[in-house]
Amino acid sequence: MGSSLLFYYFCFVFIFMVFNMTPTYLLDEQKLIDNLQTIAGIQQQAHVQFILAFKAFAWWKTLPLFRPYIQATTASSLFEARMGYEKFGAPVHAYCPAYTEQEIAQIAAISSHLTFNSLSQYQRLAFLATKANPEISFGLRINPEYSEVETLIYNPCAPGTRFGVTADRMPDSLPEGIHGLHCHCHCESSAEEFARTLTHIERKFHHWLMQAKWINFGGGHLVTRKGYNIPLLISTLTDFQKRYPHLSIILEPGSAFTWQTGELLAEVVDIVTDHDIRTAILNVSFTCHMPDCLEMPYMPEVRGAQIVEADSKGEHIYRLGGNSCLSGDYLGSWQFTHELSIGEQIVFEDMIHYTTVKTNMFNGVGHPDLAIRHLNGQIEVLRHFSYEDYLARMD
Repeated sequence: MGSSLLFYYFCFVFIFMVFNMTPTYLLDEQKLIDNLQTIAGIQQQAHVQFILAFKAFAWWKTLPLFRPYIQATTASSLFEARMGYEKFGAPVHAYCPAYTEQEIAQIAAISSHLTFNSLSQYQRLAFLATKANPEISFGLRINPEYSEVETLIYNPCAPGTRFGVTADRMPDSLPEGIHGLHCHCHCESSAEEFARTLTHIERKFHHWLMQAKWINFGGGHLVTRKGYNIPLLISTLTDFQKRYPHLSIILEPGSAFTWQTGELLAEVVDIVTDHDIRTAILNVSFTCHMPDCLEMPYMPEVRGAQIVEADSKGEHIYRLGGNSCLSGDYLGSWQFTHELSIGEQIVFEDMIHYTTVKTNMFNGVGHPDLAIRHLNGQIEVLRHFSYEDYLARMD
């Protein structure tokens, strides 16, 4: 890029940041493509299929960027299924904890694979799905009763789970019409965790793996995280294929596609102090716009700041507070290199996956824009949310 182009690029970005006062989720196209190329490389070397899980990322206007690298998407509702079919342009892989009689035919009609969560759902609703799509391939979700996910609300194999069928409840033979097995046990997990989990899956379900035609290992495989052991994942998958050469293998990560691909841009609108705790109140909300920070919980990285203990003493330490009426709509603490001031920009790193799919308009707090930084540096606002969007939710 020449010096003149660089000048205009930085001027454009500066104008965007200064004059677009609306908070913004900003996706970087180059970083997304880098992740897609990593995933495509694993697909090619391991001879498996990766599909995009909309539950983590659903910016449908960016789906043309995914099309050269993957062939399908996965949906957990009728709306997601329609988006995959209509906007990605291919039948989806569907899974839902419980299909309804009113929706299953619509979902099946636009799906290539449909996984049932229970045997009772399959027995009761399979005929409706088959009537809508005679070519559909049915699967059954299984529960190996093993997961290394430590946060309970994200552990799909915790005691009392509502997900999947345990080995002791399986019939001796897969029901007629069931062609695949679906097993989801991970959340932002490593190749080492997958390898250990796989031993439990095989030990519990070898009998049925020998009968199936495909296996879906679900999401949570964070293959694009720095330091992820890709060679181990590939060897684990290829060794599994040697033991079960008749099985097609599917993985459907969500976070991996958009991991570290963008940020949430916010602004300081006030600074308050109580009991020597300073809080910078922002024009975004944790509960509305970054719910996983409170659910998981976790501390996001903030550009130009260091995470410190809540009771730390020192200069330039702040809680960051959301702009809703929820008392707990805050996180802390971060130590900045300087005193914050009203109007200053705050950048939350890695805020593209599992954010916009979970956001809400509690309190009528305005929703951040969705924007993308293209390869040429141009920033395009894909969606601006307005008062009419808030009204429409209650219409």
